[in-house]
Amino acid sequence: MSPLQPFTGFKSLQTHHCVTGSMRHIYAFNGCDVSEDLLLGLGEGVGFMYWQAKGQPPFLGGRTSPKPSMEAVAGERTGVQIESHTTASAPKARQAMLNLLEAGQPAMIQVDMGFLPYFDFGGEEYHFGGHVVVACGYDPDAGQVLIAERDNLYPVSLPDLEKARGSTFKPFPPKNGWTTFDFQGFHPPSADETRRAITNQASQMLKPPIRNLGVAGIRTAAERIPHWPDQVSTDDIRRALFSAYIFINAVGGTGGGCFRYMFSRFLGEAADITGEARLAESAAEFKRIGDAWEVFADWAKEASESPDPAGRLSEAVTPLQAIADQEQAAWETLQHRVR
Repeated sequence: MSPLQPFTGFKSLQTHHCVTGSMRHIYAFNGCDVSEDLLLGLGEGVGFMYWQAKGQPPFLGGRTSPKPSMEAVAGERTGVQIESHTTASAPKARQAMLNLLEAGQPAMIQVDMGFLPYFDFGGEEYHFGGHVVVACGYDPDAGQVLIAERDNLYPVSLPDLEKARGSTFKPFPPKNGWTTFDFQGFHPPSADETRRAITNQASQMLKPPIRNLGVAGIRTAAERIPHWPDQVSTDDIRRALFSAYIFINAVGGTGGGCFRYMFSRFLGEAADITGEARLAESAAEFKRIGDAWEVFADWAKEASESPDPAGRLSEAVTPLQAIADQEQAAWETLQHRVR
């Protein structure tokens, strides 16, 4: 534990996903008791994406975001005004954070985890700029900020934090991002808003705008993974497979099972909020789907470490097709249960 202490009233919580976990920290500090799973589901944050940017390894992930953002939508459904900010100016970003900290308010900021000194990547250089943390304490004399992560509190120097916030590494440069909250209108989510959140996520999974998203995206992944050797290097194949493991397994901040475990718990809460008992059955279905994703994640890690990862890629087809079938059925049933 750092001698630098968090603000009075700030509690370090064990959380699952960096964004919803950071939101949970801010909500709790402001006396608003909303679970991390509920924030994820209300914000319509669960989905699927298969994406490959030019010059980058392919990416598989279980998070999506509505417009304007998952954070803002979750805020609307709990009466909290949430705004995201970015700037090209490091001094402006630093001052915005310090203004909050000097007022005794925690600050939710976006960073490249590769520049945070408390992460250990085994000597390898790794960058992910979509990481979100909460600055919850400040020592101006030492020039240190206390950071709340999913597991603990860590002191970070202002120069290291500035480097992490201003990283330009793709595909998710943090752009010095920070988020502001206004809790004046806070209220628990209504049954109607909770149903709407479920309906919208089911619609996005079943009828996505492009075939790289939703259930169609899972099928696209099954179709394209065997062709990776025609598109990227062996090293990129290893990176893509290990990334798939990271962003499906709990170690990467999904709560495990490609966010399906968190979504399952959300549906359990939604059953109580809406009075729709059948949502508990859907919760059990998504728990089983999460188990299937975990098996796939373990395979991806094993394949990434094999002597010939390209030769293993055809093994991804059958489990991904099976998961797609499971997801199709589960989302269709869920959609019917909230009508």
